Amino acid sequence: MRRYDPEGPSGSGWVPPDLERAFREFRNPLRGMGGWRLVPGAVVLLLAILFWSSWFTVQPEETGVVQRFGAVVRTVGPGLHFKLPYGIERVRLIPTARVLKEEFGFRSVATDPGRRTQYDTKQFKGESLMLSGDLNVIDVQWIVQYRIEDPVRYLFQIRDTPQTIRDLAEAVMRRVVGNRLGSDVLTVGRVAVSTEVKEEMQKILTDYGAGIHLVTVELQDVTPPDPVKPAFNEVNEARQDRERTINQAQEQANQQIPKARGEAARTVTEAEGYALERVNRAKGEANRFQAILDDYLRAPEVTRRRLYIEAMGAILPEAKGLYIVDADQKALVPWLPLEPGAKPAAGGKQP
Repeated sequence: MRRYDPEGPSGSGWVPPDLERAFREFRNPLRGMGGWRLVPGAVVLLLAILFWSSWFTVQPEETGVVQRFGAVVRTVGPGLHFKLPYGIERVRLIPTARVLKEEFGFRSVATDPGRRTQYDTKQFKGESLMLSGDLNVIDVQWIVQYRIEDPVRYLFQIRDTPQTIRDLAEAVMRRVVGNRLGSDVLTVGRVAVSTEVKEEMQKILTDYGAGIHLVTVELQDVTPPDPVKPAFNEVNEARQDRERTINQAQEQANQQIPKARGEAARTVTEAEGYALERVNRAKGEANRFQAILDDYLRAPEVTRRRLYIEAMGAILPEAKGLYIVDADQKALVPWLPLEPGAKPAAGGKQP
């Protein structure tokens, strides 16, 4: 049954009873609160909410990922941007220009700039204790630094990317350390371990399509467990003494061996020079004798006299005293001094 109501909400004059009852229940509370005067305020509040949720700011180190009903529609860079109101589009800010860090075996506590970094006193041995290739337990603390290259892949390719990075880093580090000697990881192999872990992690993350670029993997502290530290220190000191002794011996060998080689080369060079000198001198003497012989055969008397004069010219300057014996003279032997400034003896003659 229908009833005529000139003030009905439809304006047609006939209103169903159920609709009339609902309209009356809605109108009575409004009259108790001041009537329709609250409607403009509600509209203004609704518009303010819609306007406030229609803009957002992206910081310089961030990238904004805009989702519309859950689907990614665009990415925006730093600055002021606008979007559809709340409930339609949603923005997720990803720090793509910041280097993020994951710590293993320790936790650093955030401090004010300029102050020394503090660390959590809680132990994280479950992350850092691992077995090496020679069945020794070592405590490895390390960090993984990375940047987000693709924010969309970072958000939606993997369910929990930071936890995935932690699980992957721990698994790869344990495998790499397990393939090496404990002494190698503790001493000279730290850089090689870091490099291998970084390369393998980057390959796996790339295969996952995680949108992550690893900056560095660095071993912070590698030590034996606390109960065996004294014994390890003694072994390490013995190895250092051995290395120092080997280095000293090598240093001495590097000094003595080149010196001995230089002395040997000098002796050989001197011998070769002496041999060459003797051979050349002998050849010269032989050539000179041959030339004199040729001259003697052409003019024996002249050559004999020239040789005599040359010999006397070489002998007489070295003589201190000279005695001339004349077989025909019967008196005392005259003395002819040939030294400069000397006077002849009695009966002597000077030439």
